Amino acid sequence: MIMVGVAVVATMLVAGSLLTFVRLSRGPGLPDRVVALDLIAMYVAGAIAVYAIATDQPIFILPAITLALVLFVGTVAFAMYVEKRNREGRDEQ
Repeated sequence: MIMVGVAVVATMLVAGSLLTFVRLSRGPGLPDRVVALDLIAMYVAGAIAVYAIATDQPIFILPAITLALVLFVGTVAFAMYVEKRNREGRDEQ
């Protein structure tokens, strides 16, 4: 039963990744592309977690959690950069 769930989740991860690659290639601006790249990396973290469940090796959960935390910090840093850039643009006008 657990393998059916793993197969369903893996299929959803692949489908989501493909759709996100489309957004990455068509993204009109830099923020859209960064968010898409972050989402693809989160799919990788999810795939690592699914692999850990499928192989019954919980040691792989820690790298998935670490990757997710690093990605979160990177996204926050990028958001701060975009906010600073927008604020400086308004000050010049």
